[in-house]
Amino acid sequence: MAVTKERRRIVIIGGGITGLTAMYYIQRAIDAENLPIDITLVEASLRLGGKVHTHRKNGIIMEKGPESFFDRTGSVKRLAQDLQIEDSIVGNALGKTFIALGNELYPVPPSLLAGDAPHISSFITSRLFSVSGKVRAAGDFFIPRTQLPVDQPVGAFLRRRFGAEIVENLVEPLLASVYAGDVEQLSLQTTFPELYEVEQKHRSLLLGMRKAQSSLFYSDIPKQGAGIFQTFKNGLETMVEAIEATLKPGTIRKGVRAEAIGHTEDGMAIQLSHNPTLYADDIVVATPYYVAQSLFEDKTMLQPLEAMTTATIATVNMVFKREQFDDLEALAFFVSRNSDLTITSCTWSNLKWPLTASEDYVVLRSYIGRVGDEAIVELSDREIEQNVIADLQQTLQVKGKPLTTIVTRWKNAMPQYTVGHTARIAQASEQLQQQFPNVHLAGSSFRGISIPECVAQGQAIAAQLVAAHKERLHID
Repeated sequence: MAVTKERRRIVIIGGGITGLTAMYYIQRAIDAENLPIDITLVEASLRLGGKVHTHRKNGIIMEKGPESFFDRTGSVKRLAQDLQIEDSIVGNALGKTFIALGNELYPVPPSLLAGDAPHISSFITSRLFSVSGKVRAAGDFFIPRTQLPVDQPVGAFLRRRFGAEIVENLVEPLLASVYAGDVEQLSLQTTFPELYEVEQKHRSLLLGMRKAQSSLFYSDIPKQGAGIFQTFKNGLETMVEAIEATLKPGTIRKGVRAEAIGHTEDGMAIQLSHNPTLYADDIVVATPYYVAQSLFEDKTMLQPLEAMTTATIATVNMVFKREQFDDLEALAFFVSRNSDLTITSCTWSNLKWPLTASEDYVVLRSYIGRVGDEAIVELSDREIEQNVIADLQQTLQVKGKPLTTIVTRWKNAMPQYTVGHTARIAQASEQLQQQFPNVHLAGSSFRGISIPECVAQGQAIAAQLVAAHKERLHID
């Protein structure tokens, strides 16, 4: 069976948030403009959403994957508006954030995380840095612009500006919670190109941030005490469920693995694990990079992706009774590598998101695992629980054991955007286009790991494919 030329057939491989978003917007265009397009999504697992996975039970909401998003470009807002679930978006409550250094928790100067540029007073009085560390950080006011290219390690760039202590005690713990990576390998160009731009424009990062009224890692932040992160009242999976509810029956195939992509006389064929072969004119590969590599017989075609690596992590959600804690004053703490703790971060979910649970309960959400520290994830659930409880007893003086513990492993789930990432993706995409011009790579492995970035990728590829098909119809 070959694809007819009267209708265009699009197949999306991967039902994470990128693939789902692309599916939604293509189907939306088909319905609105009566386009002659058939679309199918195949997903290897039995559920949609990828790492977006909300657990709801007995009135308590826990996120097994990411817990929130920072919608800097408005991509999630647009999707929520189109799905008519914008009213369900809520911002995080405000509170203190700490860094675990050694055996103590040190408060992070709020201006480093909020919508105001760093204030000298809060930095000077911070216990997170030594006097010598503060003096070295002040060198940013005088150090000249770097002559190195933008694609350099985040750690090296910020160490040159602020010194090693700032990187080790602040930057690395915060970024580990996002990328689970090593700041000495993380690409500045791919992750924080705006820092390089600020330095090149203003010379000093601190002066540049003061002029732009932005924080160290966030810009365009809402002012007047608003939280910078958002989720949905009933959990992040609300977005996934809303998309799935709009899709037509028979267009989604769960539990079906795409195994190979090849050419046919008039299109492409996708071999599936246990279904008839799918034929397509356009294919969106919205999978991890290593899955994308496995789909093509010619392994040299995506050879640049062989340099990519991943990190394995796990989330550990624990529910306690309120009386098991003497004090609840923080929203989260992040763990420096100069600490003996097993966890890399911990969030008081019900304080950050009051709708998570009633006031009788405390929900703590911890991360374990990052580059160079992944063995912990291979332990049994019981062993992981024991390690995390020990950390929480040491840092928070929690009494007793949790009522509920949910350990969720994410093996090879965190793509590492190391130096050279942007160039590698460009090269791989160019090689792919030479042999398969109608196959498109998208997802967290390629052009952004955050939910808004993945949503934006899905929106962009949908717009591209719809526009190309409309132009083709017009030309014909």
